[in-house]
Formats: sequence, C-alpha cells, structure tokens
Amino acid sequence: MSEEEAEKNYRSGLPGFLGTIDTLISKIEAVILAMGVLLMAINTIANVIGRFVFGSSIFFTGEINRILIIMITFAGIGYAARHGRHIRMSAVYDALPVGGRRVLMIVISLFTALVMFFLLYYSIVYIADLYSKGRVLPALSIPVWIIYVWVPLGFLITGIQYFLTAIKNMTSRDVYLSTGVLDGYKDTETEV
Repeated sequence: MSEEEAEKNYRSGLPGFLGTIDTLISKIEAVILAMGVLLMAINTIANVIGRFVFGSSIFFTGEINRILIIMITFAGIGYAARHGRHIRMSAVYDALPVGGRRVLMIVISLFTALVMFFLLYYSIVYIADLYSKGRVLPALSIPVWIIYVWVPLGFLITGIQYFLTAIKNMTSRDVYLSTGVLDGYKDTETEV
C-alpha cells in the first residue's frame, strides 16, 4: 500500500471510543486541508485570469487566501502530528533503547500536548481581544476574529493528538510517533 493510500485509509491505532474520535478528526482534517488547498488554487488562478485577461484583479482575493492559509496551517499541524510528520531532533532519542525511547516519547508527547493547550488558551484570549475591537476585513467586511477561529481549533486538535500519542505509548510495547505511526526509519531513510 502506498503512503497516499495509507493516509486516505487512516485508522487510529487506539482502541474503542478514542480510536473512533481520532479517525473522525483525521477525516475532517483531510477534507479541510484538501478543500482549503483547492479553493486557494481556484481563487489565485481566477485572480490571475482576471488580471491578465480582463485587466482587473478580484479585489478580495488576498483576503480569501489569507483566510485559507490560516485554515490550512492550523488544520495541518494536527494532521502532521497524527501522521508523525513533525520535525524531530532525535540524536539522543535514537541512542536510547526501546524502553527509554518509549518513556521519552511519552514525556515529549505530554509536554507538547501541554504546550498546545497553553497556546489554545492564549489564542482564545487573542480572539476575544480581536472581537472586542470590532475590526473587519476591508474588502469582505468579515470580522477579523472569525478568520482566527482556526487557530485555537488547530491547537486543540494537535494537543489532543499528542495526548493520544502519549496514551498509545503508555499502552503499547512498541514506540509510536503518533497513534498510528510506529517509530523507525523507512527503507528510503538512513539513520545518522
């Protein structure tokens, strides 16, 4: 099975209710990311055609792309965590035996989940501040706070994902980078 097929048919490594939630969130994220990238491409292409064919740009293209970039970025951090795709500094980690790597992965996952929940709190405070100021986007007249709702949602999903990764590592003999990604190097990667 190719990597793309594996991502399309994602099934959580967690049993029961937690696995169902994890799989459901994965499917929602995939739709959000695919639609966001597709809409951004359509919006940008339409603007280019408008500018060069009709001599006039679409006045709200920049704001739409700004909204979509925020959405893709913060939906993408949970997706990357779910598929074990975040950058890792693993020199010490790789030198440890399996038990040490599992303990370190639990600590890393719990700490990262706490950081995500901390950032979730502060992003909500930031959105409340934006809401109180009443600012709107100039072209679309959408309140600015609405476009940032993706930020706490992304932090929440990512925090949950790292928390679930810690649980997976606590309940498994193997070491997992996420609930469905076993630690290790693929055939195309080499350990340094």
